[in-house]
Amino acid sequence: MTNDQIILFVIFGGVFALLIWGRWRYDLVAFGALLVGVLAGVVPSEKAFEGFGHPATLVVALVLVVSAGLVRSGAVFLITRTLIDSARPLGQHITIMGGVGAVLSGFMNNVAALALLMPVDIQTAKKAKRNVALSLMPLSFATILGGMVTMIGTPPNIIIATIRQERLGAPFRMFDFAPVGAIAAIAGLVFVALVGWRLIPRRDDASAGESLMDLKQFVAELSVPEEAGIIGKQVRALYDEAESADVAIIGLVRDGKRRYGTARDIVIRAGDALVIEATPEALEEFRSALSLTFSEGEKQERLDAASEGVELFEVVVPEQARIADKTAQSIGLSWRRDAVLMGISRSGKRITEQVRKTVVRPGDILLLLAPAETARDVTQWLGCLPLAERGLAVTQDGKTWAAIGIFAAAVAAASFGLVYMPVALGVVVALYTITRIIPLSEVYNHIEWPVVVLLGSMIPLGAALESSGGTTLIAGWLTQLTAGAPVWVALTVLMVVTMSLSDVLNNTATAIVAAPVGISMAESLDVSPDPFLMAVAVAASCAFLTPIGHKNNTLILGPGGYAFGDYWRMGLPLEVLVIAVSIPSILVFWPL
Repeated sequence: MTNDQIILFVIFGGVFALLIWGRWRYDLVAFGALLVGVLAGVVPSEKAFEGFGHPATLVVALVLVVSAGLVRSGAVFLITRTLIDSARPLGQHITIMGGVGAVLSGFMNNVAALALLMPVDIQTAKKAKRNVALSLMPLSFATILGGMVTMIGTPPNIIIATIRQERLGAPFRMFDFAPVGAIAAIAGLVFVALVGWRLIPRRDDASAGESLMDLKQFVAELSVPEEAGIIGKQVRALYDEAESADVAIIGLVRDGKRRYGTARDIVIRAGDALVIEATPEALEEFRSALSLTFSEGEKQERLDAASEGVELFEVVVPEQARIADKTAQSIGLSWRRDAVLMGISRSGKRITEQVRKTVVRPGDILLLLAPAETARDVTQWLGCLPLAERGLAVTQDGKTWAAIGIFAAAVAAASFGLVYMPVALGVVVALYTITRIIPLSEVYNHIEWPVVVLLGSMIPLGAALESSGGTTLIAGWLTQLTAGAPVWVALTVLMVVTMSLSDVLNNTATAIVAAPVGISMAESLDVSPDPFLMAVAVAASCAFLTPIGHKNNTLILGPGGYAFGDYWRMGLPLEVLVIAVSIPSILVFWPL
């Protein structure tokens, strides 16, 4: 190996290790790796930031804005209102809900599709009196599967299309992914609807059908004001009242220090904070009965004075949320938005730090208090998703068909080669803003900037790995591994390796690395590279074994109450099935 190859392998190894570790966000890791590559001389300085203007980066950003426009116009709700019925048996519900999610994911970002449908699924489960965990994971997997059908359905397809253009002179078109992607998606949806959901561990079946507001227990703090009647009493004296309100007192905070086992004998003083575990309703009942205040008493007074009332509401934290991997205190939730973080639910794990100082993780459910009229704005500012029947934005039903028509015309023009896809999507965004389907002030709010930074940083690194001969070297190792075997064996090995990487890394980063490797493998075998690119496209999108492999899996972690090890039970046979149906399909539709 050359010195450049060694340096790049070390950089990529460090990136993979840090992404698996998860201590730092993926965009910071990728950008840091890019700077290291530039300083080490393996990435030319003049090409360091070319990835930020790369067509793949632009398309991903534009697709997110277009997705938001389709939601805001009411185009998606038109579908869900028509097709979703809580009276259906679970298998039928998963089939229809998964089908809707898959179709939507083909034409909008699959994370956006899940974000839209997840509250619908939660409410449907509540009405049907069943555990939402049985349908939420199938919905997540269905939206991932549906994204494989078109070029804009998932970032890996966008990246692979542009890599093909750079290496082979022409990109994949909008529906070139459809033959293989649709077969894999249909097979996966059938499995998920008939068998997969039965493999999900069943927990809390006795409370199945309750809403998450009822189901989830929060750790929260209630302060003792100067005039409280409980001052001078021992904590143990409150146990009867707590039991009647279905509240568990688990500690007391005094002078910033939390006390647990010995708290029962402590005499309560003004300014103390009781640490309790309860549902939101029980929390409010207990607070009112003892005349306690929220953990920020002065803030509560300001909330009451500034609005007609306050509202308790729950949100789930996606990976790209403003508050992800931060504390409520560090982002200024209180003074910036007049909102209070009252509790956190984290897959059944008890929070052990002060709530305001607790680092929030993707997949957590937050219990927030804010003026009723600004609750929606707080949710949007945080970048979280509400666990309620409403969506993130007020729909504009009068512009539904205009939004659909503009988008359909752009897709058709790009599919027939009349307009370059990034240009077509740019026109859609422009028309959406001109017609006020999306307010101009909100356009940039819908772009996932961490994804843009990830792409912009990884593309130059991927190009450097390729130009240094690194991808050819990896391809040679994989080719040697399958030496003497039929080409379909090499395709299978490539898919398995790519899937394995995608299960623990970001699927975008996986596609950037794996696509050039696939091309190099095809060249060494003297066959067409298209089958190998298709294999990478399918495999990079199929991250079903862990909650960290795909954003959709992270998004459902908290609301579904899943454990880390729950995903592989349905995900492993699903990945095997996808490989089994994809390899023959690739060989039929993309001959060697």
